[in-house]
Amino acid sequence: MVKLTLIARVRDGLPLAEGLDTDKEHDMFTYKSQAKAIFKKIASNYPSQKPAPRVSIESGSCVFHYMVDSNNVMYMTLTDKQYPRKLAYQYLDELAKEFSSLYAGQVDSVTRPYAFIKFDTFIQKTKKVYLDTRTQRNVERLNADLAEVHSIMTKNIQDVLGQGERLDRMTEMSNMLSQDAKQLAVKAKGLYHQALVKKYLPWVVVIGIVLLVMIIRWTVYS
Repeated sequence: MVKLTLIARVRDGLPLAEGLDTDKEHDMFTYKSQAKAIFKKIASNYPSQKPAPRVSIESGSCVFHYMVDSNNVMYMTLTDKQYPRKLAYQYLDELAKEFSSLYAGQVDSVTRPYAFIKFDTFIQKTKKVYLDTRTQRNVERLNADLAEVHSIMTKNIQDVLGQGERLDRMTEMSNMLSQDAKQLAVKAKGLYHQALVKKYLPWVVVIGIVLLVMIIRWTVYS
């Protein structure tokens, strides 16, 4: 299934639009970081090294698929490894046609990230069409001749991003461990307070009863 969709400008990696994420899987943060790192990597080599028009990049149990149009806009999606590449690139083709028809003349001039975030509406609508590979429409698309799919370059995420991404991943894991440590410290503090309450509560109750009896006796006999 289609898990993630991002659109960026090739020359500087500026994010232009994104399919707002409804997938709450923990790994999505990592995959988003990898997608943005791919954009930056391609931008750092541009224009001396132009990106291939269509590339699939394997990462764990998923695959990034991206295509670049004539306006030097990159359309990227993340799918399961089992998801057909034909459908992934047809999905990107539909996004590219619509995005180009709406914003082609504005892409070069925008300076802020996600300037076309409203395009998410079209992304979500199109994404629903491609979620189920067994629908009649998608079966027909899979059976259609799409010769260019066979020539799509396939890479591994580490080959694309190299050592820099591994270091970024280590930093990310370090930050996650730091957050976990803080949460454990808070929980430990709470458990310590609970232990103190359990230990001294009986004594407090006994002392309280003794004081209450003494006050009652003093009141009665005074």
